[in-house]
Amino acid sequence: MTLWREYRGFVLFIALMVVFRSALADWNVVPSGSMKPTILEGDRILVNKLAYDLHVPLTHVSLHRFGDPERGDIVVFDSKLADTRLVKRVIGLPGDTVSMRDNRLVINGVEAGYSDRIRRADAVFETESYPGFSHRIEIARAGGSRLSSFAPVVVPEDHYLVLGDNRDNSADSRVYGFVPRGEIVGNAKRTVLSLDYDNYYIPRADRFLHPL
Repeated sequence: MTLWREYRGFVLFIALMVVFRSALADWNVVPSGSMKPTILEGDRILVNKLAYDLHVPLTHVSLHRFGDPERGDIVVFDSKLADTRLVKRVIGLPGDTVSMRDNRLVINGVEAGYSDRIRRADAVFETESYPGFSHRIEIARAGGSRLSSFAPVVVPEDHYLVLGDNRDNSADSRVYGFVPRGEIVGNAKRTVLSLDYDNYYIPRADRFLHPL
């Protein structure tokens, strides 16, 4: 009992932190460039775990559903097929018909718009627009990749089609298939901070609380 009285404050603090990070909000390190140019390697993104559900702490059991992901949302999900946590953008909602040809999206028969193209040595950057979202994407300059096109698919009920903004360098629904609603743990709308892996892990000043 003496030991408990001495350390109970610390134990309660740890318990509250576990509950907070598992059910309310958390931050995730982004180790890859699959969401460039929106999210960079070294970004720590803030994950709102109350965006869609109230979960039982440390589980995917939903106690209450606040809403569902919308087209254009950046979602964080625990992929069983990939056996890891992933961060991607929602492109197709349940019931949507989606296809892509040469990195040009078509959703429910409506082509996405592309503008503000910038060419660099090894990539092309442009703005992809569709009713409900507008964001920058990155595509390979040298003819794309095997991921640049796919035939029309219908998104099943309670599932989502997600893509990385770095279209030719992202393992997403084109690799792992549709994402079940129950795997989604929250969304991300801004970074917490960012460490520049190519510059001695020095924090990037312009990425502090940067909106996504």
